[in-house]
Amino acid sequence: MVRRSRSRTQSPSSRQSNAGAGDRPPARSRSPSPILELLVVFVLVFVVQGVTALAGVMGALFVLAPPLSTNPWTIVTSVYAHSGFGHLLSNSLALIVFGWPVARATTRLRFHVFFAITGAIAGVSQLVLTGALAALPVAPVAPTAGVLGASGAVFALLGYLVASNRLSSGLASLVDVPGWLSALVFVGLAIGVTLATASPGVALLAHFAGFLVGALAGRARVLAVRP
Repeated sequence: MVRRSRSRTQSPSSRQSNAGAGDRPPARSRSPSPILELLVVFVLVFVVQGVTALAGVMGALFVLAPPLSTNPWTIVTSVYAHSGFGHLLSNSLALIVFGWPVARATTRLRFHVFFAITGAIAGVSQLVLTGALAALPVAPVAPTAGVLGASGAVFALLGYLVASNRLSSGLASLVDVPGWLSALVFVGLAIGVTLATASPGVALLAHFAGFLVGALAGRARVLAVRP
């Protein structure tokens, strides 16, 4: 917090030292927002996608596809890539809406690590779960050939926001909810949000996994900054 006034009885040396410490805002307030940084990364990656598409290597660099061991870097790079301008725009808007409150409550490093990890988990879950379901004779599910986009990480931010807000915390403190019931509620919310966003070509299981992981992380307050 910046001091707005000083005592007139301070010595010149103390005034000089306090000027250096007090007149400058905290480092966190002078740092760029992680939301803005992610938006810049989205745009830069989108441009690189266009260039690498001309060379025929965009898929190998940015599309997460089975087997995961073939191009393991895509577990991370696919989180920041998008299939088109509309995809980029929708994820960017959702990132601003759901990510801004979370970013204000944590550090830049934690926010970026959370975004990358939850996005990677969501993408891998889409491939693993659809592959497992496709192996079942009673499940009419085709294995996912490839996935990319920040939707899973954005849904994780939404899940974190839902589970860690003051209303949820207040209800949890008033009512003793068993752990199994909380988990069931989170799963139900994840299913509801996933079905609400269902449309052709959407990685629904990635949305489900992202929201669920984010909600569990919000319940545990993994991004909380303690003094």
